[in-house]
Formats: sequence, C-alpha cells, structure tokens
Amino acid sequence: MVRQSLALPTVAAVGSIDAYIQAARQFPMLSEEEEFGLASRFRKENDLDAARQLVLSHLRLVIAIARGYLGYGLPHADLIQEGNIGLMKAVKRFDPERGVRLVSFAIHWIKAEIHEYVLRNWRMVKVATTKAQRKLFFNLRSMKATTDTLTSGQVADIARRLNVKPDEVLEMDSRLSGQDLALEGDIDDEQSFAPIAYLADQSTEPVQVLEARARDHLRNDGLRMALDSLDPRSRRIVEARWLNEENPATLHDMAAEFSVSAERIRQIESKALQKMRLALLAQTPSI
Repeated sequence: MVRQSLALPTVAAVGSIDAYIQAARQFPMLSEEEEFGLASRFRKENDLDAARQLVLSHLRLVIAIARGYLGYGLPHADLIQEGNIGLMKAVKRFDPERGVRLVSFAIHWIKAEIHEYVLRNWRMVKVATTKAQRKLFFNLRSMKATTDTLTSGQVADIARRLNVKPDEVLEMDSRLSGQDLALEGDIDDEQSFAPIAYLADQSTEPVQVLEARARDHLRNDGLRMALDSLDPRSRRIVEARWLNEENPATLHDMAAEFSVSAERIRQIESKALQKMRLALLAQTPSI
C-alpha cells in the first residue's frame, strides 16, 4: 500500500542522478519526536502522508548505502531505486513503540533489497544461491588483502570468520577473479559505472560510524555481559572452545576436564551459546 501511494522523486523527474541526489538532500531530517509522531499516525491511522514524510526524510540514507554497491558495475540510479523499495518496506513495518530510531531499523531492509537486486542482475547470480554463498559474495572481495591468489592460511582464516567451508571460499574466489570488472572501464563511455569513478572512503559516513559503534559495544561490554550470564562450567567451556584462538579446546578435551561425555559438553555448549545470543540481543544499543 505504501509503495503504491508515495510520490517519490525519480531520476526521470529531476533529470539526472546528480540532480536526484541534490533533491533528496533538500528534505529535512526528522527529530526523534517528529519521527515518533509520524510513525504513530501511519501505524494507527494509516496516514499515508505521514509515511511519505518518513520515507522522504530518509532518502539520503538510501543514497549513502547504495553508494557502497557501485563496485558491482550496476547503475547507481537502479541501486537507489531498489534501496527506496527497502526503505518503504521498513516504514510499513516500523513500530515506534520499540524505542528504536527508523534509521537503524531501515538499514536491514534497504540492504536486503539491494542485495537481491545485485544477485538478480550481476553475473554471479547462479553461484550466490545459498546463505553461505551470499555471505561470501558480498564479503570476500573486501576481506582479501590483495588481488593475488589466496594462500591456504588466508582461505582457512576467511572460512573461519564467515563460518563457511574452505572449499566454498576457493570456489567463490575463483569465480570472482574470473569475472573482475575493469577498474577504469570504457573511458569513452560517459555512462560507464566503472569502480574507479566511485571509490571513496566510507569510514566517516554516519551509517558506518553508527554500525561500528554497535559492533564495538558487542565485542567489548556486550561479550563480557553475555559471559557473565553463564554459570562457571558453561563459561569455561565457551572460553576454551571459542575464545582461545591459538589453541581452542575440542569437545573431548572438555569432556576429560569435567569427566562427562563429549555429547554432554556439546549440549552444555549449545545452551550456553543460545543464552549468550539472547543476552547480546538484550544489550545491543539503539543506533
């Protein structure tokens, strides 16, 4: 309903992608009180004008996120359009009573729509079908230190960090390397979307800063609080198995230490990790 009713500015309406970006930046950002009021009106009264104002005030967020996907060689305007669809879905599902700002809630929906668009239209669509392959598709390039072939140690490290199989890392690396886009593209083509034209340092972008703040919290205070929620035996097992990077313990090592079966250790570990996940969710700061 929201997607059909909102009259959003389009590239065709304003003349070019640069003009669209300038137009989107003209819409004022909302205060927390204004956002709460508009979201409440839309949720309780189905006020489409309130939904429209919420969407328009967050168009600049979509533009910032879409810019991060230009390296796939797809039109910036199309990436923004798909991101706008995700933004409208977020507005439709947003509940202001939860105490979270729309910006942090919408990031997931915007990225999800852009991901689907990239996978539908890029040349790697046939290999990025499972959850593990999608994770590799969107992270492998940034995790490689160079364009050289991955060493066995690098493959093992990436596989561990992304929780995938080493063979899957090698396969995706091979396919990505075989389909690389030219860095400078066709210099005679003014419509070219070559990566060289859009490479930028995004570390200071508001979205990146806010996401980094949330990650830092989870890695420090969040992890400590999650561990504190465990009983001594469960905490010992988690620390020995997951937090000892140099020499992680096996199930049999812990079984010998506590004089129980390896299966019992696995059960304790599974319950402990689930409890930690819930604790981390409860401690995640609002962005």
